[in-house]
Amino acid sequence: MTDAHSLPLLSLHHLTMLSAHPLELIDAAAAGGFDYVGLRIVRPMKSDSLVDVVGNGALIRDIQQRLSDTGVRLLDIEAIWLQENSDFGELEAALAVARELGASSVLSVGFDANQARLQENFERLCELGTRYDLDIGLEFITYCAVGTLRQAQAMVAESAQPNARLLIDALQFFRSGATNEQLVTVDRSLLRYAQLCDGPAIGPVSLDDRRREARVARLLPGEGELPLAGWLAALPAGIPLSVEAPTLKLAGLPFDEQARIVGQTTRTFLRSLPEIACSSIHTTRKDLS
Repeated sequence: MTDAHSLPLLSLHHLTMLSAHPLELIDAAAAGGFDYVGLRIVRPMKSDSLVDVVGNGALIRDIQQRLSDTGVRLLDIEAIWLQENSDFGELEAALAVARELGASSVLSVGFDANQARLQENFERLCELGTRYDLDIGLEFITYCAVGTLRQAQAMVAESAQPNARLLIDALQFFRSGATNEQLVTVDRSLLRYAQLCDGPAIGPVSLDDRRREARVARLLPGEGELPLAGWLAALPAGIPLSVEAPTLKLAGLPFDEQARIVGQTTRTFLRSLPEIACSSIHTTRKDLS
């Protein structure tokens, strides 16, 4: 069994309770015993609703104070969906805020059918990231242009950017058909953190149903059938786990209560695993930068 002191550092992903204001999310992360939080400060799509953090100096200062008061740290910001019309002026402003708030990583997604343009934009984002000492994690999503582990690996390799990383989401990993055996072969230096959740062994078939599952109908770790023990064992020891588990059963509960349930369920699951499946040690901010 995994000892409590060897549990990996945990982050509360914003999608787990997307309607939470950034300050509410930080408070919830503290209530749930999370070490980190991930904040959505970039709209994936122009039409998506969002609390505007970028450009709001007062809110940025409030977030800094709340992080300091609670001891919760910012792991990453999201979600940069690279598209034909991506505005790199706006994206650079978001990266500057991410650095100001202490983040070490940025979540990006390829959402452009023009492969050459997508590759160029990913490299451009990575170059911007170097100005702010930020890793750019490329997440593959089955209903996006970059939908498999191999496609994401190829884009990261072709970029030749020192801060280009792979971001592995447990649900998307298994829904794409990837295997734990494949994960073991991935360059360890490309994996700085991973996103954890659970789900049924067999996922939805249609694009719309897959999107719905990912956004609102995931399961908490240990409550589904995904082979997470082997997945965790295949990840590098020591990387934080961002719990991205929006689930309908918690909808409507106060954010603090949701976070306590998510945190406790996740830690109970991790403690139930054999030591080999979860041998992470606590990781400092220096290690993540």
